[in-house]
Amino acid sequence: MKGKFIVLEGIDGSGKTTQINQLAKWLKEQEVIPKNNQIVITREPGGTELGESIRSLLLDTSIKESPNSIAELLLYAADRAQHVNEIIRPSLNNGDWVISDRFCGSTLAYQGYGRKLDINLIKNLESIATQGLSPDITFLLDISVDESMKRRATKQDDRIEKEGKDFLKNVSLGFNRLSEENKWKKLSAIQSKEEITAEIQFEIIKLLKRK
Repeated sequence: MKGKFIVLEGIDGSGKTTQINQLAKWLKEQEVIPKNNQIVITREPGGTELGESIRSLLLDTSIKESPNSIAELLLYAADRAQHVNEIIRPSLNNGDWVISDRFCGSTLAYQGYGRKLDINLIKNLESIATQGLSPDITFLLDISVDESMKRRATKQDDRIEKEGKDFLKNVSLGFNRLSEENKWKKLSAIQSKEEITAEIQFEIIKLLKRK
């Protein structure tokens, strides 16, 4: 039986990492996944060895010459193509469940709505990179940019986060539009961690019932 592909999206500080770990723990406790299969937790960019190198090029603030907008977009597409073919698709075909911190939605939000690159160009690149693979369910953990910046106050910004408040507002707007267009499960990330976890579990149970 093919596995399930779950994605969590949202601007930094929305709590994706916490919820991914909680979801993986809960799935193991519920024994939803057959014993000979596993839960694969991954991220973009950086889900593969090649992806980690690409992640450094994309996010490291110490690199003197940052990629321009088109080069940045192509690097994200390259990371995703490798990620899909090396990790995600083989895992799903093996019956494993894959939980990813970010996927195509982040590229559309950051490079499309944030960088103002052509949305159709991005979608065409994504179709090449994913070869038709799409998540079974996507969660958007939604918080305001002000709340995001407050939560990240003690952390060092990466190159993307350094773009500033106006840029991140456009990204947040993009996430919300994508959520509506693609029927993602949008959750308020200003709730308690326990409330968010409960909502995610509820949606996963509904997903399982659709088998």
